[in-house]
Amino acid sequence: MDIIGFLKSQFICHLLICYIFIVSGLIINFIQLFTLILWPINKQLFRRINCRLAYCISSQMVMLLEWWSGTDCTLYTDPGSYHKYGKENAIVILNHNFEIDFLCGWNFCERFGVLGSSKVLAKKELSYMPIIGWMWYFLEIVFCKRKWEEDRKTVMQKLLNLRDYPENFWFLIHCEGTRFTEQKHQISMQVAEAKGLPKLKYHLLPRTKGFAVTVQCLRNVVSAVYDSTLNFRNNENPTLLGVLNGKKYHADLYVRRIPLEEVPEDEQECSNWLHKLYQEKDAFQEEYYRTGTYPAVPIVPPRRPWTLLNWLFWALLLLYPLFKLLINMINSGSSLTLASFAFVIVMASVGVRWMIGVTEINKGSTYGNNDNKQKQK
Repeated sequence: MDIIGFLKSQFICHLLICYIFIVSGLIINFIQLFTLILWPINKQLFRRINCRLAYCISSQMVMLLEWWSGTDCTLYTDPGSYHKYGKENAIVILNHNFEIDFLCGWNFCERFGVLGSSKVLAKKELSYMPIIGWMWYFLEIVFCKRKWEEDRKTVMQKLLNLRDYPENFWFLIHCEGTRFTEQKHQISMQVAEAKGLPKLKYHLLPRTKGFAVTVQCLRNVVSAVYDSTLNFRNNENPTLLGVLNGKKYHADLYVRRIPLEEVPEDEQECSNWLHKLYQEKDAFQEEYYRTGTYPAVPIVPPRRPWTLLNWLFWALLLLYPLFKLLINMINSGSSLTLASFAFVIVMASVGVRWMIGVTEINKGSTYGNNDNKQKQK
């Protein structure tokens, strides 16, 4: 196939994928809105339904990673812990270095059957994002403004609400507070030096208060902390746009299961524990860069078919009326109608590209830069 033909075919694929994701996502958001009537009647039924509706959205993203791009995801962990994954509630601590680290996290949630109920401590701005942000609202995701004085009461209340959640869930927290960049790392280490804390080579200084409150609110509900470190082989720099283009990556995730009983209850001791954990994470990162592997057994959890089947369902449901509409427009011979149709499809693609832009490192937040130096906790 010549280059122009390839680009045309790729562009059409992008448009169709974007169309399916946006239209199905908005339909699901609309259905989620109507489930609100269940909340005062049967809160647990509301939650179970929204877990499945959320799966219909998030699994489309995982499908792109697993089936469209064919990205390999290898888990390194203790075989004795492996059988517990997906069968218990857990707090997940993940490094925040890559544009698709959230997608790889979702991939492992899917492999262990907790994708629909997965939780995260996320910045408030994401709650306004159509489709995913609105989906998260109905999943009772914990949003924060990243101003602890304002966040503490709200975050604690949201976390306490999860104590009677009817589905097993993994609660993801990026303790570094923002995605790693060299500029933010330099500033973070200046803060570490000023506070007399050990410096880190591959991570930002963890912000301990959010983690301590999460442990406090979910103790006796959550069984363990999953200390997770993600890397990509061959110095790959994965992007969501690359996944959309069908580019294959090779992810390695190291997970240590730490029983929650080992995490101190006292806030200051919990803070010290987290700082020590990040020193260990730094050592694991150093070993990976040196050897290309982690000190654990590599396991590839089996890929399940449900993400692909869900996407095929929405594709069949939405593409037939689209093509029928397109044929009718062509038969009508109206240039204005065809132009309007093309405009709507292109705008759908632009909308997805905007959402992709939110994940891009060079367009990330300024949280953690110079104007935030004094906010390190």
